[in-house]
Amino acid sequence: MKTGIHPAYHDVKVHCACGNNFTTRSTSKSDIGVEICSNCHPFLTGKQKLVDTAGRVERFNRKFAKSDAGKKAAASKGQAGKSVATK
Repeated sequence: MKTGIHPAYHDVKVHCACGNNFTTRSTSKSDIGVEICSNCHPFLTGKQKLVDTAGRVERFNRKFAKSDAGKKAAASKGQAGKSVATK
């Protein structure tokens, strides 16, 4: 390796939201905070876990419920209009 062109690596502590802590090396000098680590990641643990970041899942469910209700209302109005038009 050439000297003087590579960044300095420091030992940093990583803190996960699940409570897990571990040490790694990084060019960052400060501690790192993460939401998901290898101890709590659904793919690595095999357990299904719903991760809600800043209420995004709830926001999606509300939006989907509104669109689903709108489609049902439009379909019911369409059906009522067809029955009146055919008579």
